[in-house]
Amino acid sequence: MTDRPTDSLPSELPEIAQLGDPRLRRVASSVSDPGAPDVQALVRTLLETMTAAHGVGIAAPQISVLQRLVIVASRPTLRYPHAPQMDPTPMLNPRLLARSPDTKRGWEGCLSVPGMRGIVARAVAIEVEYCDCTGTLQRQELTGFVARIFQHELDHLDGILYVDRLASTRDLYTEREYLRQLERA
Repeated sequence: MTDRPTDSLPSELPEIAQLGDPRLRRVASSVSDPGAPDVQALVRTLLETMTAAHGVGIAAPQISVLQRLVIVASRPTLRYPHAPQMDPTPMLNPRLLARSPDTKRGWEGCLSVPGMRGIVARAVAIEVEYCDCTGTLQRQELTGFVARIFQHELDHLDGILYVDRLASTRDLYTEREYLRQLERA
């Protein structure tokens, strides 16, 4: 997910794949060795790319690496003023173990769909499992905005974009109209 559209990233960072790129529609493979130097380098690259693009999350397929690795990094921003603060958390081979039956419609954007926002229904509470960068299995319950980010990024690993989850095209807005909606709220 994104806080601002990508204007221009520093040239040494990988390009973020955009809607229409067929690599965004492929299913990512499991990370076999979380501690491997190439995996650690990928984590650093994802963190740097997400930070430079002002994102609150990113998945490896967004930089054309088809591995099951996401980063979730919630924080209050202009676009998400009520978001909770959390340190960027790399999640390798993440899995959704359980979801609440309760869902909530909320705004989402995506580094791979610049200039657009949509209203998507997501589970309000989820239980997840993932490996951290040391290979240690972690299990957490995530709620609210952080649960939304996780579900959004997990979708990327299965070739799904938030626009696929819209109930209607009427739930898709330009960035400018989204900002107007936010000001009215």
